[in-house]
Amino acid sequence: MFKKICDFIARWMGLMVLLVAVVSLCLPASFQWVDTWAINPMLGVIMFGMGLTLSPHDFRIVLSRPKDILIGCLAQFTVMPLLAWGLTWIFSLPKELALGVILVGCCPGGTASNVITYLAKGDLALSVGMTATSTLLAPVLTPLLVWLMAGTMVDVDTLGMLQSIVYVVIAPIIIGLLCQRYLPQATKSVVPYLPAFSSIVIALVVGIIVSHNADRLLVGGLIVILVVMAHNLLGLSIGFLLGRLIRLPKPKCVAVSIEVGMQNSGLASSLAVLHFAAYPLATIPGAIFSVWHNISGALAAKWYQQI
Repeated sequence: MFKKICDFIARWMGLMVLLVAVVSLCLPASFQWVDTWAINPMLGVIMFGMGLTLSPHDFRIVLSRPKDILIGCLAQFTVMPLLAWGLTWIFSLPKELALGVILVGCCPGGTASNVITYLAKGDLALSVGMTATSTLLAPVLTPLLVWLMAGTMVDVDTLGMLQSIVYVVIAPIIIGLLCQRYLPQATKSVVPYLPAFSSIVIALVVGIIVSHNADRLLVGGLIVILVVMAHNLLGLSIGFLLGRLIRLPKPKCVAVSIEVGMQNSGLASSLAVLHFAAYPLATIPGAIFSVWHNISGALAAKWYQQI
């Protein structure tokens, strides 16, 4: 019964995240009592879970399929940053909001992408390999890309961002891998429940971010919502079209599409809180993306199942 409940939670993650976002927007006090400092440990817990689910087989996939992984990661770190920069220019977003959109675009793929790829009947091994690779590349590429895209607008502490990503993302993954190596039985017993657990933690992160920015979201959120939705939908579409263009089979196209379109937006909001505290609106695009990409991902999964 407990396993069925966990499967239900993982399957309906998008709806759960949406409900939490609506509650935290309409009743900010429901999540406002949790300070924003809690976002980093929560992200660390999600990354720890990712480390528990990775295996030597996943890393062998990276080595045995370098072309697929390279294509996916190139798309990840070019399409989304360039889309972010272009959309902020087209819509003439204020500096703080533009910074938030760019932060989302420069982050690695989100962990929820693996669940969505599985539901969409995409190449799950490729999805996991891309997520792992883009996450490991993020400490260098994310600060560098943010500096290139937003360095003329604000001061970017690239070294500080690198350290934050190592602490929040890389270190928990390594600890998870070590637990898997030295505590295999305990790891096997908890892995089936990790998608549901991660879904709940993601929803809590969204609730905290939205509740602390509820007033700003209600005042000027419409244009940002449109930009975030366009960013995500264009990423999903371009990722799939790139796969088709280079004649990848459909399951690989689906994996690339979802990996490119779904970002680690919680990390983007965390970096905004840690390194751009002078620009509080920079957390908003990450909060909106966290809600929207889970909804669009679930819809995309259903659509990809049918084509």
